[in-house]
Amino acid sequence: MSGGSYYVPATSKWPILGSLAMGVMMVGGGTWLVHGAVGSPLMLAGLVGILAVMVLWFRDVIRESMAGLYDAQMDRSFRWGMGWFIFSEVMFFAAFFGALFYVRTLALPWLDGEGAKGVTALLWPDFSASWPLLDPPDSRISGPAETLRPWQLPLVNTLLLVSSSITLTVAHEALKMGERQATHNWLFGTVLLGTCFIIIQGVEYYEAYHHLGLTLEAGIYGSTFFMLTGFHGLHVIIGTIILASILLRIRKGHFSGANHFGFEAAAWYWHFVDVVWLGLFIFVYVF
Repeated sequence: MSGGSYYVPATSKWPILGSLAMGVMMVGGGTWLVHGAVGSPLMLAGLVGILAVMVLWFRDVIRESMAGLYDAQMDRSFRWGMGWFIFSEVMFFAAFFGALFYVRTLALPWLDGEGAKGVTALLWPDFSASWPLLDPPDSRISGPAETLRPWQLPLVNTLLLVSSSITLTVAHEALKMGERQATHNWLFGTVLLGTCFIIIQGVEYYEAYHHLGLTLEAGIYGSTFFMLTGFHGLHVIIGTIILASILLRIRKGHFSGANHFGFEAAAWYWHFVDVVWLGLFIFVYVF
């Protein structure tokens, strides 16, 4: 039930089922890490359960929305929920960017003798700080042979994501004006650009692993590179799936110029992913 000042959600089985599925996945994941492949079926079952709960839960929300069961208070609840979710994503990436900046601005100068010269001299007396770190001070760790050039595939991907934000904004404006065909066309272009980004990043990873020696084991540079770009790539995949789902809803006649928060939420998420990529392009690829 929904009132003017507060919202009482209806009884739902999905939260408890989602929690159980997540617990199964975590137990399976822990078993897999400790005891090997014996835990992988359990982890996979939990993951499938989570995906099933998400699909069915979203289905119910869509049906309730299309039936006109949500009022202004419910709309505010959705907006606050999406806002806090994106904030949590900001903190997620802030942690990885923080690790990158810590290594570059603090750890490397310390290893080069700044601040604790006596200790550093005992560890690696010939170490010279530089970034990207192609020659790690410990001989047991091998760095990449070279880094990816920012003005090739990374620049193409930057242009793709910036263009996708533009096409998504045009689609949003068309939806607000009631131009459904234009909305469909521009949103389809956004999904296509996101798909191209994913394919090009796959090509980039292949080149990095097989021709540049840039892997997860390639020192701190390889670790930070793949943690940042890998998690961002996962977010692009998720965002593309979300936008494709919105595209299907557009084809079915969902949304109106005044009532389309599902579209807006997807747009917020996609623009956030685009902004994160700009930070990656500048601080991981260029500088």
